[in-house]
Amino acid sequence: MSKLLNYTNGDILDLFPRLSNLGASSFGEDPELFGDTLFEVIEDAPRMHRLPFKQQTVNELRTLLAYSDMDLDRVSWAVLGMDPTADIEEPPNWGSFPSLRAFWSAVLHAFESDPEVRAGREIDQDG
Repeated sequence: MSKLLNYTNGDILDLFPRLSNLGASSFGEDPELFGDTLFEVIEDAPRMHRLPFKQQTVNELRTLLAYSDMDLDRVSWAVLGMDPTADIEEPPNWGSFPSLRAFWSAVLHAFESDPEVRAGREIDQDG
């Protein structure tokens, strides 16, 4: 049974504000602006944000992945501007995921693997 079935889209956006932000930017209506493939978009997503955002995103993703597949579907449609499981033709070789759980797990891995998240501190990119 879905725990989030009766939540409005607004409730879900409030519950997952960092994922909502990703849905409005990296994974928004034109995610190809952020990379040539969906995998590149995922790998680049952490680099566009500061450490507190990255850490909060990791926490939200861990929470999201603890939900059922039905809830995962409900949240994904509320926060994403695209379907990461769709096999699209344009752009060519964009890529897709077999499930929403696989997609969000890849996003979590990208954020957890970020050097700043791993170090637990911001890293000066200029120095």
